Amino acid sequence: MHEEGLNDALIKDCEQIMLSEFQDYHRQLKLRYEEHFNLLGAYQKEFEESNVEDGTAIQGSRLHLMRNGFSSSGHGKFSEYSITESSDDVEKHEIDELSDEGETSFYDATEFLSDSVNTSPLTLSNTGHAGENHKAEDNSCNPEMMCTETEWNGHHLFPLTERRDKLPEPREKEKGVSLWSIIKDSVGKDLTRVCLPVYFNEPLSSLQKCFEELEYSYLLDQAYHYGKMGNNLMRILKVAAFAVSGYASSDGRHCKPFNPLLGETYEADFPEKGIRFFSEKVSHHPMLIACHCEGKGWKFWGDSNLKSKFWGQSIQLEPVGVLTLEFDDGEIFQWSKVTTTIHNLILGKLYCNHHGTMNIRGNREYSCSLKFKEQSFLDRSPRQVQGFVEDSLGNKVATLIGKWNDSMYYTTNADDSSKNLSLLWRKNKPSANPTRYNLSSFAITLNELSSSLQIKEKLPPTDSRLRPDQRHLENGEYEKANTEKLRLETRQRMSRKLQENGWEPRWFRKDTEDGTYRYIGGYWEAREQRKWDGCPNIFGDFSVDVNTTPSQHQT
Repeated sequence: MHEEGLNDALIKDCEQIMLSEFQDYHRQLKLRYEEHFNLLGAYQKEFEESNVEDGTAIQGSRLHLMRNGFSSSGHGKFSEYSITESSDDVEKHEIDELSDEGETSFYDATEFLSDSVNTSPLTLSNTGHAGENHKAEDNSCNPEMMCTETEWNGHHLFPLTERRDKLPEPREKEKGVSLWSIIKDSVGKDLTRVCLPVYFNEPLSSLQKCFEELEYSYLLDQAYHYGKMGNNLMRILKVAAFAVSGYASSDGRHCKPFNPLLGETYEADFPEKGIRFFSEKVSHHPMLIACHCEGKGWKFWGDSNLKSKFWGQSIQLEPVGVLTLEFDDGEIFQWSKVTTTIHNLILGKLYCNHHGTMNIRGNREYSCSLKFKEQSFLDRSPRQVQGFVEDSLGNKVATLIGKWNDSMYYTTNADDSSKNLSLLWRKNKPSANPTRYNLSSFAITLNELSSSLQIKEKLPPTDSRLRPDQRHLENGEYEKANTEKLRLETRQRMSRKLQENGWEPRWFRKDTEDGTYRYIGGYWEAREQRKWDGCPNIFGDFSVDVNTTPSQHQT
C-alpha cells in the first residue's frame, strides 16, 4: 500500500478494520466451539432417558389428546375455556393454587429476585442448571442464552448485518409542553382519539413496536429444535419465556409510539436473526394492527386491538386479540396478552406494570399458565411472573418464576429441590448509547433508513420509516415533527369514512374460522419486483374524495 502511494492514516484504518474482522471471527469460532461442547453435556442425560422411556405411555398420551379434539392442523379446540377469558375468572380457578404453591416452593427464589435485577447469585453450569457462588455478569457464552449478538439456529450462524447503534444527534433543543391543558381535556377519553403533541411520542410506530416484541426470537429457534429432538416440555418452556420477553423493552419507556395511519405498513428483514416480519394497520376504528413473522421452522401471527383509557394519574391498556405460533411440525400455541397500566403520570415516578393471567394453549401435549403479579404500593419484589406447565392430563410438570423486565427460570417436578432453578431467558444489556426515550439497542435499529441497508428504494410508500413526522422526531426536528403530525392526523380523520365505504387492507384478510387477520402473501414478491400497485401514498399532500370507491383509494 505504501508502494501504491497511500498515506499512513488510510493504511492504519485498513489495518484496524482487518484486525476487527479477525477478532470478531475468532469470537464466533470460540462461541461455536463452546456451544457444541455444552450441548453435548446438556442433552446427554435426556438422550439416555429417552432410550428407556415407555413407548406405550407415549401412545396413550397421544390417544388422549385425540379424544380431546386436538389436531396437528391447528383447527382443534385449544382448551375447555376461552383463550380470551378474563384474568379475574382464571385466577379463581388454577392460578390461586399456583400463588399459594409458588410462595412456598420458591421462597428463596423470590427473595433472590427481590434483592437484585441485574446481578444474580444463580447461573447455569454446563448442564444448564443453576449453580452456586457464581455471578451471571457475562452471558455471551451461555448455551441456554444464545444471546442476540450472535444468533444461533441449530449449529449455524446467521449472516451478520451491520446496523446502527445510536440515533442521530438532535438538531433542535426540545421545548417543554403544558401537561395540564392536555389532561383536563382528556380524562375518560380513548387515547386513540386524543391529539397529543409530538413531545409525548417516541420515534417508533405501533407497527414497529409489534416487531420489537420479537427481539428474543432466538427463543423460538430453540423451541423449534427442542421439539425436533423430542423434548416438547422444553419447547413450551421456551415459548413461555418468549411470551414474557416481549414485555422486557417496556420497562422505563415513558413515551408512546405513533398511531399508524390506515393502510400504514412496516417490514423488518433481519437475516442475522433468521426472520422477516410484516405488519399493517388493517382497521381505524377499532384501531387494529395485524402482523406476520416467519422464522426458521416457525411462523408467528396475530392482530391486536388496544383499548386505552386515561384517568388523570394513570393509563390502562387492555389488549384484545390472539397471538398464534405454529411450528413446521404442526404444533401450535396460542395466547393473549395481559393488561398494562402506566402509573404516576402527574405525581411521582412514572412506571408501567403488566398484570393478569396469560394462558398459552397448545394443540398437543402441554399448556402453560403465567400470572403477571399486580404491583402493590408496598411490594418488595415488583414485576414478578409465576406460572406452571401442565400436560394433557392436567398434571403439573414444571414451574416458572422470574421477572418480565429481567429473566425467567424454571424447574421441573422431577427435580429434587425447588432451588434447582435453570435459566430460560435473560434480558439483553441496555444500549451503550441511551436516549431520552430509553430505547434498547434493538429498538434503535427499527427505524433505520441508512444507505448501508440499501432498502429505501425497495419500500412501499406506506412503510412507517417514510412517515415524515416520525422521521423529523428521530432527527430532533421538533417543530417540523409537530407540523407534520398535525397534518397527517387531520388527514387521518377521513379514515373512518373510507372504512365505512368498504376499504380493505392490502396484505391481510380476516380468517373465517377465528376472525383473526391472516397474511395473504405477495408482499415480499412485490418488494423484489418493486411493484406497489394498490399501495396509496398515505403520507403525501393530495386529498382523497371519501365518496369514491374502495378500489380508487388503493390506486
